[in-house]
Amino acid sequence: MAADDDPHTLSPGTDTDADPDAAEGLRMLEGYLYWQAETARAQRDAERFADLLPWLTSGQREDVIRLYRQERLDSSRAFVDRVAHRARQLQREYGDRYRHLKLRLVAAAFTAAAGLVAAEAYLHPIG
Repeated sequence: MAADDDPHTLSPGTDTDADPDAAEGLRMLEGYLYWQAETARAQRDAERFADLLPWLTSGQREDVIRLYRQERLDSSRAFVDRVAHRARQLQREYGDRYRHLKLRLVAAAFTAAAGLVAAEAYLHPIG
């Protein structure tokens, strides 16, 4: 899949690296839109569930829909919170690993460079 085909890629000309406020605004908008979609799904599912109970009065049906929807949204919110917490943990963990790996790579490069200098000095002594 080309980068242009990725639906998660920003449209051409949008550079969020240059403006962190714009990137944060886009993340907030994305979160808002996802939550609105989840709310609509919860409402549809609640109505479908209430449709399975044809003996309910209209007041009871409204209560069932409201309670089902709220339970679903509470469950979704808890799930999102768990996922966000885990994502932050992984971000810290992989950030630490990356920093450690980068230090090891720099140390290895310096060691290799020092070894080459020492080998050069040994093989071609001055004077």
